[in-house]
Amino acid sequence: MDKDYKAITGGISKYAGELRKAAPEGMAAFYALAKAAGAEGALDKKSKELVALAIGVTQRCDGCIGFHVKALKGLGTTRAEIVELLMMCVYMGGGPALMYAADALRAYDQFAEEQSA
Repeated sequence: MDKDYKAITGGISKYAGELRKAAPEGMAAFYALAKAAGAEGALDKKSKELVALAIGVTQRCDGCIGFHVKALKGLGTTRAEIVELLMMCVYMGGGPALMYAADALRAYDQFAEEQSA
């Protein structure tokens, strides 16, 4: 079964909205942390998103892969850059990381199709 990362991120976004309604303080705190952690600083946003994708791959998180690949595509990250990052994930995470690295490349291609359409 091929994963559809546009559908995965869309479904998570829908239910994150439900969580925002049910637990507004907790969700506001999470989003504030995400904003602060991702802000430009000693590292640029692209570098931070690459780190986040690597963690998502090695932690086997489909939603993380989808959201961070989409952000990286929006930041102009090339497929070759994604591939190099994914090979570092495989090196550090072994076979399980390889399975999710392949999925992350699938996610990149899906979001690239969306932008070129």
